[in-house]
Amino acid sequence: MNIHDIPGTIAVRSEDAFDTEAVRAYLVREKIIPSDQSANFEVVQFPTGASNLTYLLQCGSWMAVLRRPPHGPLPPRAHDMKRESAFLARLHPHFPKAPQPYAFCEDTTIMGVPFFLMEYRKGICIDTAFPSHVPFTPEKARAVGEQAVHALVELHNVDIAETGLHTFGHPDGFLRRQVEGWMERFRRSSTGESVPGADALMTWLARNIPDTHNHTVIHNDFKLNNLLFESNSLAEVVGIVDWEMATIGDPLFDLGVMLSYWVEASDPEPLRSLLPSATALPGFLRRDEVVHIYARTSGRSVDHVNFYYVLGTFKLAVIVQQIYVRYKMGKTTDSRFAHFGDAVRTLIEHAVYTAGV
Repeated sequence: MNIHDIPGTIAVRSEDAFDTEAVRAYLVREKIIPSDQSANFEVVQFPTGASNLTYLLQCGSWMAVLRRPPHGPLPPRAHDMKRESAFLARLHPHFPKAPQPYAFCEDTTIMGVPFFLMEYRKGICIDTAFPSHVPFTPEKARAVGEQAVHALVELHNVDIAETGLHTFGHPDGFLRRQVEGWMERFRRSSTGESVPGADALMTWLARNIPDTHNHTVIHNDFKLNNLLFESNSLAEVVGIVDWEMATIGDPLFDLGVMLSYWVEASDPEPLRSLLPSATALPGFLRRDEVVHIYARTSGRSVDHVNFYYVLGTFKLAVIVQQIYVRYKMGKTTDSRFAHFGDAVRTLIEHAVYTAGV
């Protein structure tokens, strides 16, 4: 398999290029790749996502994914490569859908930032459209949605004590910290542009935090395009990627985040344009069906799911604004981010509507 032929990859963008020779030398020095094959070292980039930069490396039959932080100033404790690598090392043996990490490197003379390597998991990512090689049917679309929900329930059923991941989070007060933390990040990342409804929404969130004592391993960015499906039939989820925010916390927070990306055909056009997703195709589960299947298969109460959906949407708005402020400061020149100010307003408007503020 040649990495240049793998769907979903591109040649490394000029602004995201790095010293491939320095990385190759590191891999040889650490005996991660054999020196007699290292001349065939090649790199491509995964272009999707707007956070950490992700590359695919190949040396002969060896392949691995490299993850590094984005360019520019970073929020405190965000984009911690060491933490993500260590989290996966403990989770993978108990939840094989999480990729196995290979190595973490904190020597900044190699890439200028810490980075880590993990296994390449072959699978199909479903994003804005159904994969062309799989005949589309509404029944197939529904099955994909059901598999996504089942993967989330499976993750939430992982025994925290067996993994040793209890040191990776502070579950007491988790939900309140999320509300207060994302509100603070929203204020800190302000560009000075008006965002109607934001203050009323934050007041509503602070006043409506459910009392919860249920804590599990959570992904913290669980959405359809972070799942990898079996390549030929999409019959099962074979991998889950982007674990940078994973922690121990309220499982319904994961569900709320999932719902915030799960766009339906009946949603307002600005939201569908902002978050184009295959979930709007005929046959895909509606959000209320996602909630019903999660509740039935997990056995957890979903009485306050609307709060989690609103919070998930607000979190997404803050993430978009954090990227937008980096663009406005000239820390990234990616043209995708030029209209993220409008995206923030669209998400806040939808969250306000959903909350009934």
